[in-house]
Amino acid sequence: MPHLSVVIPIYNAEPYLPKCLESILVQAYLDMEVLLVDDGSTDGSADVCKEYVTRDSRFRYIYKDNGGASSARNVGIEESTG
Repeated sequence: MPHLSVVIPIYNAEPYLPKCLESILVQAYLDMEVLLVDDGSTDGSADVCKEYVTRDSRFRYIYKDNGGASSARNVGIEESTG
């Protein structure tokens, strides 16, 4: 079980996601999980997230119907193990 959980709520953030996720990918701290909570995006955000999930086992992708940032954060907190 990781010591740290990072929850990232995502909604139509395709242009910004690679830079955000790359900044996490290069972290030396390995004892963490990164929950990518897609809040019903209609752009290519899901594809970007799934790419990073295949690149690093610390990343987890969670899809939920659109409900707002707070709803996405709550799902991430419920799913976190850190």
